[in-house]
Amino acid sequence: MKLLWIVTIVIAAIGDPCWAENSVKEAGKEIGQGFKKIGQDTGKAFKEGGKEVGQGFKHLGKETGEAFKEGGKEIGPAAKKTGRSVGGWFRDLGQSFKTAFAGT
Repeated sequence: MKLLWIVTIVIAAIGDPCWAENSVKEAGKEIGQGFKKIGQDTGKAFKEGGKEVGQGFKHLGKETGEAFKEGGKEIGPAAKKTGRSVGGWFRDLGQSFKTAFAGT
């Protein structure tokens, strides 16, 4: 008798999903479509966020490059001026050695 009840329950459990009404099936489809739409929206949001972050890095890189370029323009003349003054100092030193050893 127990075996009969077990077999009946197993057969009912296997055949039960086939007897589901359309409303239950449609609700399942709607839930699946909802998850699919949420996934798509999330993907689009990450894509847009990634674009914004990329543009931010690009803008930051351009600003940094321009700052280095301007800094280089300021450093160049300063180095040239320093080089000329050091060169003048060595020139004067050479002249003082020349006069010291020439005895003039």
